[in-house]
Amino acid sequence: MGTLFVSDLHLDAAYPAASAQFEVLLAGAARGADALYILGDLFESWVGDDDDDPERARICAALLAFSRSGVACHVCHGNRDFLLAAGFERRTGCRILADPTLIDLYGERVLLTHGDALCTADVAYQRLRRLVRDAGWQRRFMRLPLPTRRLLADAARAGSRAHTGIVAAEIMDASETAVADVLRACRVRTLIHGHTHRPGVHEFDLDGTPARRIVLGAWYEQGSCLKWDQRGFELQSLPRA
Repeated sequence: MGTLFVSDLHLDAAYPAASAQFEVLLAGAARGADALYILGDLFESWVGDDDDDPERARICAALLAFSRSGVACHVCHGNRDFLLAAGFERRTGCRILADPTLIDLYGERVLLTHGDALCTADVAYQRLRRLVRDAGWQRRFMRLPLPTRRLLADAARAGSRAHTGIVAAEIMDASETAVADVLRACRVRTLIHGHTHRPGVHEFDLDGTPARRIVLGAWYEQGSCLKWDQRGFELQSLPRA
């Protein structure tokens, strides 16, 4: 089958159809993959590895069964679940990836990232991102009681929706300059990311050489999956019944 990539599932009790579709994928077609990469925002929110929310617990159990089937599963932090840590790895059998991460895909070097760091025009978001990714901030947050962390996460989600509603769409998209800079720095010509919820394949010239940026879609209304094997890649929409 090749290697599968998904992103921005935003799994939560509010989106039961997305959770069900992902569980079907894990229990079925994905079992034949060489590996599965989840490039951020697996969950709508994650307030710590001690989170005992039943919906998240069920997804963790499905991931553990999938990992135990023999398929390697790798998860990248997103802007909603950046607190995934060693406890999540133990609960799921998944391995947390650094962001960005460089991998070899059937002879081609490919760079993986969630994608939020590429949206450099959104200055307010980048300021917030630096704050919540700080180790000291995360230690202080994790000392708070679980109910308090949940309330703060709900408030942050509301703030994110408000911010999205007033900021121009192009500001929240990946910057062409940031994309080019990271490709040059890592000496690669292919980038796969999520975050922007704008699935597509963008081909362009980088310093006289063909390059491409593959963007994964969100799972709010249907699934989105990139399949890559020795013959090439296909960005697929996964219709939902």
